[in-house]
Amino acid sequence: MAKDFPALNPHHREFIAKQHFFFTASAAAGTRINLSPRSTDMFRVLGDNTACYLDRTGSGNETAAHLRADGRLTIMFCAVEGPPLILRLYGKGRAVARGSADYQELLGAQFADTEPLGARQIIVLDFDLVKTSCGYGVPLMSYEGERDTMDRWAEAKGPDGIVDYWADKNMVSMDGLPTGFGK
Repeated sequence: MAKDFPALNPHHREFIAKQHFFFTASAAAGTRINLSPRSTDMFRVLGDNTACYLDRTGSGNETAAHLRADGRLTIMFCAVEGPPLILRLYGKGRAVARGSADYQELLGAQFADTEPLGARQIIVLDFDLVKTSCGYGVPLMSYEGERDTMDRWAEAKGPDGIVDYWADKNMVSMDGLPTGFGK
């Protein structure tokens, strides 16, 4: 049932394009494992072995801390509509700092220079393994739409409030690792 691939193929790209969410998983030695769901509206395939997503403000910044300390990152997609399938991308990730030249280049090339309020960094994953599995145990569900909660939260905070929130919640991981954010 499970199959390994050294890179994305056209079928994988088509599958990813149809998904509405994905999960990121990261950890560093001695830390808790972080697993977070994310909307695919901010996900981009950059090449056969590279992908990225525009990371918006969250209650923590575990992924950035883990990437800084260890680098390992897994991204998982699972079909909840249509034929069952799970697809994972295994590799090394890095956080591209908001406002940096690399960030601006990716923002322009991949996100039409559109930066939602609360965008904090772009996570880039260079992967060397694409693994698919059956997904038979994943329930069927119907997609209703994107939530507007994050946009409303960011608007209520405003740019200055978001910067204050980052300073309070996004500089150190729950396990005390520095995130490198804001430097």
